[in-house]
Amino acid sequence: MTGKRGFTLLELMIVIIIIGVLATLGVMQYQAAIEKSRGAEARQVLGQLRSQCAAIYMSENSTTLCDANNLRIGTLSDMVPSVCRGSHYFSYARTGSATSLLTLSATRCTGAAGKNPGAQSAETLQLITNYSSGADTWSSSGGY
Repeated sequence: MTGKRGFTLLELMIVIIIIGVLATLGVMQYQAAIEKSRGAEARQVLGQLRSQCAAIYMSENSTTLCDANNLRIGTLSDMVPSVCRGSHYFSYARTGSATSLLTLSATRCTGAAGKNPGAQSAETLQLITNYSSGADTWSSSGGY
């Protein structure tokens, strides 16, 4: 038995366990990066809505006309849904009615509506813009 070489069962099991742990960590990091990119997409859409409302504010000196219709939120022909649909990860809304304040929110789709690759809770990303002072405030109830 002096010429036989090979790995023992214990060595093989340890290598398999190490590969399993590394694969698990890799998948978790990949999923986190994907969700972060989806949050960046929501930030971009909210920024576009803010820019549209800025044009309205500059001409009217008020944000009262920055409603869902004028911002084209929720129409089937537009890409900014007010409810979760099968082609989107977020639903968008404009809340509040102050003259110089704009509050926009993006809520993560959960359940059967919208694209939902494992989202457990309806996390929200919110942008509050004060046009009189020019300040933006971002907040979120999740990892976005």
